[in-house]
Amino acid sequence: MRLACLDLEGVLVPEIWENVAARTGVDELQLTTRDIPDYHQLMRHRLAILDRNKIGLPDIQDVISGMSPLPGAHDFVTRLRETMQFVLLSDTFEEFAAPLMRQLGYPTLFCNSLDVDASTGRVLSYRLRQENGKYHAVRGFSSMGFDVYAAGDSYNDLAMIREAHRGAFFTPPESIVAENPDVPVCRTYDDLYAFLTD
Repeated sequence: MRLACLDLEGVLVPEIWENVAARTGVDELQLTTRDIPDYHQLMRHRLAILDRNKIGLPDIQDVISGMSPLPGAHDFVTRLRETMQFVLLSDTFEEFAAPLMRQLGYPTLFCNSLDVDASTGRVLSYRLRQENGKYHAVRGFSSMGFDVYAAGDSYNDLAMIREAHRGAFFTPPESIVAENPDVPVCRTYDDLYAFLTD
């Protein structure tokens, strides 16, 4: 049985942190795993910026509530769901994802979580579901007998892409393509659907 494992941000929805940066005017929050491959370094950077600018979880959730999936993402998810099983493997946080999951028809999402001060909304820290969780999820699904096909857009997706039976980038930056010329690239949802169902 085939199982698709997809990244969320940059694949089905816009980058949340980039939207928070645009809404708050704090340009430093635009950095993503496309810019800083080390997730822990990136999150320490983000938490320090949130603290310095007094941006809490309610502020971030307010930005997310106005976001929508990428054009064509909902139709792609609907079409894929009719064909095969799939899960979303993301480094986002459950406190961020709910409004976007609703707009995508509630696909299965494995992601991380935040520690938040309930009285102030201040983001204190983050908790990974598992270190290198995307890789381990793909490996676990493979051990259960699934043929795993994976796609993502960034450095933090490389481990799952390479561990999968077949993996590809979806609309990655050209710099990442140049560094990984052996990884196939899909640039439209039709291309990605064909890759996952071929």
